[in-house]
Amino acid sequence: MEAMVYFIGIGPGDPELLTLKAWKIIKNSQVIIYPGSLINPEMIDFFKKEVPKAEMHDSSYLSLEDIIALIEKAIRENKKVARLISGDPAFYSAIQEQIEVLRKKEIPYEIIPGISSAVAGAAKLGIELTYPDLSHTIIFTRIAGKTGGATSEEIKRLALKKATLVFFLSVSYVEELEKILLEVLSPDTPIAILYRLTQKDEKILFGTLKELNILVKKENIKKTALIYVGEVLNCVFKNLGKRSKLYGKSKKF
Repeated sequence: MEAMVYFIGIGPGDPELLTLKAWKIIKNSQVIIYPGSLINPEMIDFFKKEVPKAEMHDSSYLSLEDIIALIEKAIRENKKVARLISGDPAFYSAIQEQIEVLRKKEIPYEIIPGISSAVAGAAKLGIELTYPDLSHTIIFTRIAGKTGGATSEEIKRLALKKATLVFFLSVSYVEELEKILLEVLSPDTPIAILYRLTQKDEKILFGTLKELNILVKKENIKKTALIYVGEVLNCVFKNLGKRSKLYGKSKKF
């Protein structure tokens, strides 16, 4: 591999959920930049043990300018850079601003997808998020906070689509989120809160929309959690008996 920057999705936290391609690139990189405030500490220890000669830099202490300076130095020295991203780089990873600088400086890069926490969450729940006549649409979003997000009016419009809603980076605003959703959804709408997925201190909480704020506060969850909202969550506890056309007796569709 030539000197290049690889934006690598490393999944929700379990080292075993790394893709083969991600691991192949990481173990052959000379510089590893990782999100220390988001990554599972066990994964950091794993990389330090398995790639002991790589320079390790925690990006949670760095500005954009600091990160770019590290990358430029590595490229000048003909080194490969693994810029690690929790989950999948396509969702709330803040890599676009880095990519735009790399383009201007004509530094080559490649994005390696990873397992999103939203997808890992569905696996932990043991259900399919799309289900005949119940949930054909999944919406990934976040409530507006310090770094932007959907406004209250936008969230209400999304909720009215009868889709499965998955909220990233919103647990700190859970009281406001519950209030917004209750304006358009039934208080008995099923919800799930998934905290630190695939890690040792993982928690999965179930309830209804009217209990969302209470559940989060009771468990003292302040970050690193996803919130799922929608009727498809009923599938966690009971069989609904709906059939898809894919495996129907007549496949004329």
